[in-house]
Amino acid sequence: MYDDNIEVLRARVIAANPSLNTTENNNQWWLLGTSGCHLCDIAEQIVTQFQAVQLISYQHIDIADFDEALMMDFATSIPVILTPSKRLDYPFSVMDLQQLLAHN
Repeated sequence: MYDDNIEVLRARVIAANPSLNTTENNNQWWLLGTSGCHLCDIAEQIVTQFQAVQLISYQHIDIADFDEALMMDFATSIPVILTPSKRLDYPFSVMDLQQLLAHN
């Protein structure tokens, strides 16, 4: 878990997907992945399990919609969770998400 330049990273994701540029998305978690990624499917199941005990709002974002440079930044690390202040690369568990929420 790290937060190096998370604001810059989130701004790059918004630039690649302008529909994310809403007030609601400012506080939303993003699950970055792509179709056909079995680890991304597992990560989404973990986030869904976490939602059963913690009310969080997240949006799945497909990195295939990014420009090539941004897509390549994530190609070898997806699935990735981006919160407004933190980044968490896979592998992660429900407990990791709890810690992420506590430190967000």
